Amino acid sequence: MNYITILQNHNLKVTPQRLEIVDILYKNGHINIDDLYKSLQSKFPSLSLATIYKNINTMCEKLFLSEVKIPHKKNVYELSKKEHSHVICSKCNTIIDINLDISTILNKAKQISKFNLNTSSIVFNGICPNCLDKKENLS
Repeated sequence: MNYITILQNHNLKVTPQRLEIVDILYKNGHINIDDLYKSLQSKFPSLSLATIYKNINTMCEKLFLSEVKIPHKKNVYELSKKEHSHVICSKCNTIIDINLDISTILNKAKQISKFNLNTSSIVFNGICPNCLDKKENLS
């Protein structure tokens, strides 16, 4: 994947730090700021947390990244893609994307609230198959 072209297509200046952020996000799918900072420290030891926040905010403003707000957890970031929902394991914190047609829910929310809604964020919580297997094996 050519990260340089992707950043340029979003009118973002190409820097070594941004290229590494994109690579980390591409490999991990979803990551919070603290884990991103830890991942970047080995390559950029003088990089500050404030610089990472600045880069993430700029990339979100340009719609290159999306912030995923997870109740009672740190927000995570992902490369922007088609609107989707998330499932998170409450044991191991694994996050996966799921594609759902939420038009019925969105229309019902518009009807009830009278709001002109344009985005949605749905996060489902549960226990993933791996954690369920571990639990069953302990029994």
